[in-house]
Amino acid sequence: MDEATPHRVTASALHGKNLRYYDFVMAAFVAILLLSNVLGAGKVAQIWLPGVGYWPFGAGILFFPVSYVIGDVLTEVYGYARARRVIWAGFAATIFMAVMAWVVVALPPAPDWTNQASYEAVFGQVPRIVVASMCAFWAGEFVNSYVLARMKVATGGKHLWMRTIGSTVAGQGVDSLIFYPMAFWGAEGWTTQLVLTVLVTQWVLKVSWEALLTPVTYVVVGWLKRAEGVDVYDDGTDFTPFGASV
Repeated sequence: MDEATPHRVTASALHGKNLRYYDFVMAAFVAILLLSNVLGAGKVAQIWLPGVGYWPFGAGILFFPVSYVIGDVLTEVYGYARARRVIWAGFAATIFMAVMAWVVVALPPAPDWTNQASYEAVFGQVPRIVVASMCAFWAGEFVNSYVLARMKVATGGKHLWMRTIGSTVAGQGVDSLIFYPMAFWGAEGWTTQLVLTVLVTQWVLKVSWEALLTPVTYVVVGWLKRAEGVDVYDDGTDFTPFGASV
């Protein structure tokens, strides 16, 4: 089927209908979410900043914000209800990943296998940080999707850049406000000032990364809308986060 000119529809008009690329976008969201937590969360990298010197940062920040970009694409193209379904899928996958990591690390190693310490260093998880991460992700993604959907209706679908960046400011703000205090407040080596400094720094970096990816968001959103042939608006949508029907 050729790409069609998108026409405006309400999210409820698509209830129960299959869309061509929705499942692929869902898979991309969950994959990036899990991989950014597994491959990026445990490494502290550094970059050279002119006039500042070497600046450390969590490697996960390079890719985790991409999940927010895909969250924006989901809400913009498919509506809040379908984005909500993907957020719950990501949340469930993260829980399973955490449980699987805990079980595999806890299994007694074979006597001739000498990599247990390295394995624990990479995949061992602090329960407090895991819980903080999951709570922050859940709340932040729902705030991001809600704000974008509301802004789309309010602006009549105009100013996509303002909606994606504005929703990320809100969503990443909630994410950071939940994660860093829950994960590190009162922890050894973490002063109140350090928690607040890292919180604000990571929030600014994530929002900046979203802004830099705005041209990519425009291209992907435009292509998906033409491919699906619809432009979804959440007029009359039930914005409760507790549901998964589409």
